[in-house]
Amino acid sequence: MESICRVVRSTIVWLWAFLWFCCNGPFALGQPAAAGRASQQSQGHPDSVLLLLKREHAEAVQKNDMRGAGITLQQMGQICFNQGHYAQALDFYLNADKLFDDLKAADLLAGNLNEMGELYYFNKQPLKARTLFNKALTLYREKQDRKGQAVVLGNIGRLYEKYKRYDSAFYYQNQALNCYRGLGNKTGKARIYENLGSIYEDLGKYDSAYVCFHTSLQLYQKDRNESGSIEVVNNLGDILRKTGKYKESIGLSKRAFTLATQTGNMYQLASACRDLGKAYQLMNQLDSAYHYLELSRRYSLDVYSRESINQTAFLQVLYDMNKKSEEIVHLNAIRKTNRIIALAVGTVLVLLVILAFMIFSRQRLKIRDQRILAGQKESIYEAQKELMELEIQNKRLQEESLKHQLDLKGKELSTHTLNLIRNNQLLESLRNTLQEMIKDEKRDQKKQMQQLIQQINQSFNHDQHWKEFTAAFEQVHQSFFDSLKRHNADLTAADLRLIALLKINLDSRDISTLLGISQDSLRVARHRLRKKLNVEQGDNLASFIQRI
Repeated sequence: MESICRVVRSTIVWLWAFLWFCCNGPFALGQPAAAGRASQQSQGHPDSVLLLLKREHAEAVQKNDMRGAGITLQQMGQICFNQGHYAQALDFYLNADKLFDDLKAADLLAGNLNEMGELYYFNKQPLKARTLFNKALTLYREKQDRKGQAVVLGNIGRLYEKYKRYDSAFYYQNQALNCYRGLGNKTGKARIYENLGSIYEDLGKYDSAYVCFHTSLQLYQKDRNESGSIEVVNNLGDILRKTGKYKESIGLSKRAFTLATQTGNMYQLASACRDLGKAYQLMNQLDSAYHYLELSRRYSLDVYSRESINQTAFLQVLYDMNKKSEEIVHLNAIRKTNRIIALAVGTVLVLLVILAFMIFSRQRLKIRDQRILAGQKESIYEAQKELMELEIQNKRLQEESLKHQLDLKGKELSTHTLNLIRNNQLLESLRNTLQEMIKDEKRDQKKQMQQLIQQINQSFNHDQHWKEFTAAFEQVHQSFFDSLKRHNADLTAADLRLIALLKINLDSRDISTLLGISQDSLRVARHRLRKKLNVEQGDNLASFIQRI
């Protein structure tokens, strides 16, 4: 009886081993076809497009359509490249490159090489980028594809411009322009003229740059390319501003702002507002400059917020794709297991024949599981690394925003100070005039003028103006008064006002005007303040305050 039980237990163990081997070993069945195909791409929803292309790729592989599989891999690489995921994009490009090379599809291979060249260009690897561009250009020339040649030549020109080799940049951009002219391609010509304008701008040849940008704009408008037109209008406004034509520059920048508003292009809105702010600042119209620079900052933050949301959704899709692939494999394994269980019931006797083979199979499964585990750990590590990089970028942008806010507060403090100086100068002028009039007027008039002078004297220390100045000062120089009180806690309000004015580097004449006192009274006040702060003999009072 005991021996029969051992035989039964052994048979059950081998049966389950056989089932596991059939599910995961070399006899496992193929995966089911993917449901649905991606019909078109959408720039606004890269995560959704990536999922559709992933299904398309699975269908192409199942149908053994290696050309379609390569095209979908290339498109997925392009989406990842546009989203800034260069490592994932390069992986898709390399897989597509292998398929196109095996198929000897020169046109597709050339396009893929050109896109990989752009990837290396944006990753600041010019030698690799140029090598890939050269290979793509050779293939396009062999196929006599002039449009493909024009695209690659333009990219090579941009590469030389990036590294300030302007003669070579002009040469390749003009070659690309000749190709587009032969094809009658307006958008292509417009793009090259825009590139030529950028080179002239780098060289400081603004007249030539303006001509190129203007030609580019005309071509974009003829081809009804709104996105290209907005960018070129912005460039034209930038050239006019650099050449001192501020009013014309503002007109073009406002035109770009209107076009960007109509098309909902937030990036170009931010760029147009930034250019308007610079132009108004150069014209010394500071209110308008501040208005548009603030709008630019808001639009930039909006663009950044939207990009952050899209990046988060895109990362989630990449993670979900890997996770769903694992779930599909697992579900397929369960389905195969159930199918094989029904078959295995009638094949128990065959287990004795495959006994020797099972030892090898177990070892193989163990190695495969280890590889899967290592791959999962690597995927998790890459995802964590990308999230950390995104967080670092967020903190960097936050620091830049805080710095910008501090600069604005500094400007606001300067404005308050200037207003106080002008107000007190005006009041002092009126007071001096009235004092001169008192000497020649009658008694009743003298009394009225003296009352007016008394009111002017009172306005020299108007609390509201000082409150606004103090609020702006504390925002720029945070914790300054707290540090000051550690030197002397008995400082009066007048002492604090004098210290604040010395902190912002005002000269003695402006300080006396703001405080409504004479130069002699100011010297006395400074002497008393030195004693209160225990400033050593020979040490400059203003330098001592700057160190606090």
